[in-house]
Amino acid sequence: MGRSFLIVNPRSGSGRPTANELCAEARARGLSVHVLGEGDDLAALARGAEADAIGMAGGDGSLGVVAAAAVERDLPFVCIPFGTRNHFARDLGLDRDDPIAALAAFASGIERRVDLARAGDRPFLNNASFGIYAGLVHRREHHRRRRAALARLRALALSARDRQPLRLVLDGESVDVRVLMIGNNAYALDAFELGKRDRLDEGLLHVYLAEGLLPFGWNELPSRAELVVETTGPRLRVALDGEPVELAAPLRFTLEPRALRVLVPEPG
Repeated sequence: MGRSFLIVNPRSGSGRPTANELCAEARARGLSVHVLGEGDDLAALARGAEADAIGMAGGDGSLGVVAAAAVERDLPFVCIPFGTRNHFARDLGLDRDDPIAALAAFASGIERRVDLARAGDRPFLNNASFGIYAGLVHRREHHRRRRAALARLRALALSARDRQPLRLVLDGESVDVRVLMIGNNAYALDAFELGKRDRLDEGLLHVYLAEGLLPFGWNELPSRAELVVETTGPRLRVALDGEPVELAAPLRFTLEPRALRVLVPEPG
């Protein structure tokens, strides 16, 4: 393939390999590399890169932004698992513990077509959540910005106190939920954790509700290509691929079937 461009978020991941090690390996393979800095506009970088293929090394939220730019430009996209959970990489079948191995997709990758979802105009690769989990993600980010210690535990404790269900309107139907999750394709759901997706090209949004204080059981609503979520206020707090965002209500979810061209390494 011609010129390849990789964006690396040095603040992602667990430190092995380091961002410097990943960048060095990418450059040794002939890739043009940009290390994300404070104040960088990730979407603008991805849209403006002179490249025949574009990749992102970071968490799922960052991957979604660059993937959307790749769709806009009809460019192949390369996922380098360099975040905390790397759900998209897992569902692609990549080794989440070996981001360097994923670089091989730039040179000799096999192209797959997968779906890209949007919440309003915000892209996401995995899922959008409302309720307790979204509250946890927003509180954790608030404490991180204040540099509070044990931010996740503080956020979890505050979320556990919130015993009031969230009232939402889904395509005109009112529901009271503790957790609402909208998946880009179908998930296997455990009590506390998202399972794997068997497909990324089904072309459907899957909607899951948990009504109890903790999601010991899930109710699945009929899958669909579009969904409108409303609330009593003007804004909705959402966890989008694990990132906290506030979006205007009503919020329309859509899907672009097989819009994303993903390069994955050839099987070893």
